[in-house]
Amino acid sequence: MSNIDLTEQYKNFGISKKVLTFCNKILEELQDRFKDYDEIKEYNQLKVINAMQEARLSEAHFAPTTGYGYNDIGREALEKIYANVFNTEDALVRPQITCGTHALGIALAANLRPGDELLSISGKPYDTLEEVIGIRPAQGSLKEYGVSYSQVELKENGDFDKDAIKNAINDKTRVIAIQRSKGYMERKTLSPYDIGDIIHFVKDIKPEVIVMVDNCYGEFVNLKEPSDFGADMTVGSLIKNPGGGLAPVGGYIAGTKECVERCSYRLTTPGLGREVGPTLGVTKDMIMGLFMAPSVVNSALKGAVFAAAIYEKLGFKVVPAASEERFDIIQAIQFGNPEGLISFCQGIQAGAPVDSFVVPEPWAMPGYDSDVIMAAGTFVSGASIELSADGPLREPYTAYFQGGLTFEHAKLGIIMSLQKLVSKKIVTID
Repeated sequence: MSNIDLTEQYKNFGISKKVLTFCNKILEELQDRFKDYDEIKEYNQLKVINAMQEARLSEAHFAPTTGYGYNDIGREALEKIYANVFNTEDALVRPQITCGTHALGIALAANLRPGDELLSISGKPYDTLEEVIGIRPAQGSLKEYGVSYSQVELKENGDFDKDAIKNAINDKTRVIAIQRSKGYMERKTLSPYDIGDIIHFVKDIKPEVIVMVDNCYGEFVNLKEPSDFGADMTVGSLIKNPGGGLAPVGGYIAGTKECVERCSYRLTTPGLGREVGPTLGVTKDMIMGLFMAPSVVNSALKGAVFAAAIYEKLGFKVVPAASEERFDIIQAIQFGNPEGLISFCQGIQAGAPVDSFVVPEPWAMPGYDSDVIMAAGTFVSGASIELSADGPLREPYTAYFQGGLTFEHAKLGIIMSLQKLVSKKIVTID
């Protein structure tokens, strides 16, 4: 069986033998690296199963609720499991949370009051948060409610600037925000261990400050999460890592009981909080997605390293480099021109199981300050734990690649992207 020739199968996708041979040679060199990821996968898989057993998960928890959703035992079990997995006092995990930006918006609005200041210590946040905060004008922003904002840039090497952070913390600083992943930036992703160090640093300066970590794309990549190091709120989306490709919608906020309770009142309404919110039959998918998440993240990680190794070999700047330690599933590839970025994304789309025939083009997406191209032939709309790629049409024309429910699919998409670039003569393989 080990001698199966897959050339004809890849030929069905228009992939030349030359491109396939080039990619397979690189893949052979990555096998030892992949074994390390398999150990992390097993550790996190055991952690998730243990949390489900601790919650005494049973088939009865999968029953749907409607209307008010009172006494939803499945919802309660799901949130207990998340709190256990993320090592926190409490968690809010709901299908009513529509996306990661929504989860972050809830966490911020729930824990900030007029006159407070939000301080970002990882530089500018992801584009869609700019309107939530009020960096760009938007109705209902935190700025409209009297919350001020300031930020501290990371150092040139991507580390936290402790001196600048210390100087920035003041009497009004109520919430400190940290974005783990790079977003549309060229910086490195922040490790949970470095985040843990900076949490202790800011708590020594101001113990009552609330630290919120945007954990999107980082869950289950490492053995530890930011919440293991004392983050008051760790926030993410269920159509990214922790949903395992099965959750159809949702977000989570895991943290201290006080912070999560305030978030529940912001999500629904004062007086009702977490007691309402029907699960509408998606509880099983959310729980099963969490069960699958360590394996799915493992596949996405391998795909990211594979992409980095290929494009690094071809002379493109990649962040992180193929040999670097990983702290999220995102791979940035800098093309330097719009044609490269567009062709890459079109190649990823062409390898999708859904809408493979669609040709993505840049457009003015809501929440972004420039045209964006997105490739996402996904079973769940917009699910970036599935094979996907995107990037803003601005210099240096960087593609941000992530996801892959299986490594085999991630591999196909990456090879398709290279074939697209080769066919357009943007890239030449010797």
